Amino acid sequence: MKRILVTGGAGFIGSNLVRYLYRKYPEYKIIVVDALTYAGSIQNCPENAFGSSTYEFWYGDVRNGELMDTLVAQADIVIHMAAESHVTRSIYDNRLFFETDVLGTQTVANAVLKHAKTVERFIHISTSEVYGTALSGQMDEDHQLNPMSPYAAAKCGADRLVYSYWATYDIPSVIVRPFNNYGPSQHLEKAVPRFITSCILEEPLTVHGDGSAARDWLFVEDHCQALDQIIHAPLDLVRGQVLNIGTGEHLTVLEIAEAIREIMQPAKSQIELIGDRPGQVFRHTCDYSRIHKLLDWKPSTPFREGIVKTIEYFRQNREWWQSQMWMRHIPIITAAGKKEMH
Repeated sequence: MKRILVTGGAGFIGSNLVRYLYRKYPEYKIIVVDALTYAGSIQNCPENAFGSSTYEFWYGDVRNGELMDTLVAQADIVIHMAAESHVTRSIYDNRLFFETDVLGTQTVANAVLKHAKTVERFIHISTSEVYGTALSGQMDEDHQLNPMSPYAAAKCGADRLVYSYWATYDIPSVIVRPFNNYGPSQHLEKAVPRFITSCILEEPLTVHGDGSAARDWLFVEDHCQALDQIIHAPLDLVRGQVLNIGTGEHLTVLEIAEAIREIMQPAKSQIELIGDRPGQVFRHTCDYSRIHKLLDWKPSTPFREGIVKTIEYFRQNREWWQSQMWMRHIPIITAAGKKEMH
C-alpha cells in the first residue's frame, strides 16, 4: 500500500492521474488537494470515490503552509501538479501565476523537506514550455531554458526551485517535463477541446497566426502511465532526474484543427486565422530517450486514436463543458496596446 498526495488533483492532468491510480491500485490511499479554481472541478473526481476509505479530498490552496504540512505528513509519494497553466491567461493575469506556481511549489517543497524521513519521493510536474522554441530537431532535458511567456517563466522558476532543493537538501525529487497534453476533461481554453467544441457548436475554429506553431501532442493517459512507472521505479533510478514525456513527433496547430474537422465533419465550422499570440513558441518536439532508457517507457496512443477518444468524451459530456463556454476566449492587451480576444 502507498499513500499518494496529488496537488491539483481536480484539474485536467491531475484528475486523469487520480482516476487512473484509483482504478489500478484500489488498495492505495489517494489524497487530493485542489483550490477548485475555474480549471478544477469536483466533477473530475473518481466516480463513487467520496466516502471511500482510500480516497480523501481537501479543498485548499498549496500556498497554505499549515495545510501542506498536514497533508505531506500523511504521504509516501507527493505528486505536485497544482499550477496555473494557460499561456494566454498568464498574459491577462500574470501575478496569480507566480504566486501559485512559484510560491506554491516552495510551500510544498518545504513540507517535503520537513518530512523527508517519511516522503519516499517528490514528483514535480513541470512543462516543456520552460524550453521556449526548439533549437534542435528534438528537445532533450539539457536543452536550454528560455521561457517565452509569464506562464512559462513561472513554471521555469518552480522547476529550478525544486532542482535547488534537491541540490541543497537532497530531497527525493523527480522533475517531469510533459509536452502538450490532450484528452478527456481538458478545459475549453486549450486548443484541442476548443476545436472539438467549435465543431459540435458549428462555429469557426480560430487558429493563432498562420497556424504553423508546432507542438508534440501527448495523450493524457500515456502521461499517467509514465507517472505510474516513475512512482514505482527503484528510487535510485529516478532521484534527482529531469524527465521529458512526449511522443517525439510534432504537428502544427493548423494540422490539429484540420484533423479534428476531418474526423468530425461539421457542416459549417471553418478554420479562421486570428492574430498571433504574444510569447508564441514556434516548435516543441520531445526527445524522451532518457525515460525510455531508464524505465522502458514510450507513448502507446497514436494521435488519431487519442483524438477520436477525446472527441467522443466531449460529445458525451456536453453538460460538463457547457458551463465553461464563456472562458474559451480571453482578452489580452498586445505589445502595441491593442485589445484582442485569444
